Amino acid sequence: EVQLVESGGGLVQAGGSLRLSCAASGFTFDDYAIGWFRQAPGKEREGVSYISSSDGSTYYAESVKGRFTISSDNAKNTVYLQMNSLKPEDTAVYYCAATTTVYIRGSYYYPKDPHEYPYWGQGTQVTVSS
Repeated sequence: EVQLVESGGGLVQAGGSLRLSCAASGFTFDDYAIGWFRQAPGKEREGVSYISSSDGSTYYAESVKGRFTISSDNAKNTVYLQMNSLKPEDTAVYYCAATTTVYIRGSYYYPKDPHEYPYWGQGTQVTVSS
């Protein structure tokens, strides 16, 4: 059974930093992607950043590019999201989620749509005060 456990959320002032962790276990497949998503009250869940276990490729939403960094520690089966220069609009519940990657014509692909991710953690609250 795939399990994802997030940690590291909290309250921080604008301009501050937080590092979220996503501890993963139970994968029975080798090629997967981990995505960080967030959902603010009254808003749709949106993708923030993604990393592929297959080739290490990463992707960032425009709203966080240059401020957030996703990384993985394969020995610890943990994916991190380093969030710097936080803004009040980053306030949300942050989730990590997992899906399988697809190998097509020499490249690995993974979806950005949260509906394509079958495995989810419980979420961690990030609050950025102004």
